[in-house]
Amino acid sequence: MKIALIGYGKMGKAIEQIALSRGHEIVAAVDCDTAIQIDSPEFQSADVAIEFTVPAAAEANVRAALRQGVAVVSGTTGWADGLKRIQQEMTAQNALMWSGNYSLGVNLFFAANRFIAKMMAQFPQYSADITEVHHIHKLDHPSGTAIMAAEQIIDATPSLSGWSEEPSDGKLLINHIRHAEVPGIHRVTWESNVDSITLEHSAKSRVGFALGAVMAAEWLKNRPGYHTINEMMNDIINPVKQ
Repeated sequence: MKIALIGYGKMGKAIEQIALSRGHEIVAAVDCDTAIQIDSPEFQSADVAIEFTVPAAAEANVRAALRQGVAVVSGTTGWADGLKRIQQEMTAQNALMWSGNYSLGVNLFFAANRFIAKMMAQFPQYSADITEVHHIHKLDHPSGTAIMAAEQIIDATPSLSGWSEEPSDGKLLINHIRHAEVPGIHRVTWESNVDSITLEHSAKSRVGFALGAVMAAEWLKNRPGYHTINEMMNDIINPVKQ
């Protein structure tokens, strides 16, 4: 498969190594320091583009790639309004997947979080909060992963109407910490007067995120429409039996 990279920083380079190790070809790497652009012939030859940039650039990057007829896997967080606009405007030929986190481990964390949240809704003596820790270069907060985990808990908890980064009645608190070069830690804590229950995912490197993004690109090829990481995970966990 031919892959284009939009964003060629640490994450882009990790994706490149994983893609090459899985037998794919990198046909373009678009970044502020590279000469190749999204409207170049090299980029247009790609089957799928993998986009990891910054919130301010993500919408324009994804739009430009889709205009070139290239499917897009986007992992940039912090641009929810732009993503909604693109979803509404996609053509029948466009293919796009967005996720706040492509790590397979994180998506297993999500599965556990959904299950626990539904169970804990029966025990109102417990209240939940989320803490996420990332490297100092991550600009947006809370992380897309923390928001996704929060939405799962909110959906299962009638007493919660949303989330907040400040303590607020009826809102799930999300704390964020930016420290050194931490790849990513997400912790859900359920607290009562007598004990606490914690669910945590801690990334050891960017490799897990890169592998999941490449697997998403493999899955997205020849699948028009807007897709989520849950669809891919369902195919992995529950493969169709022949």
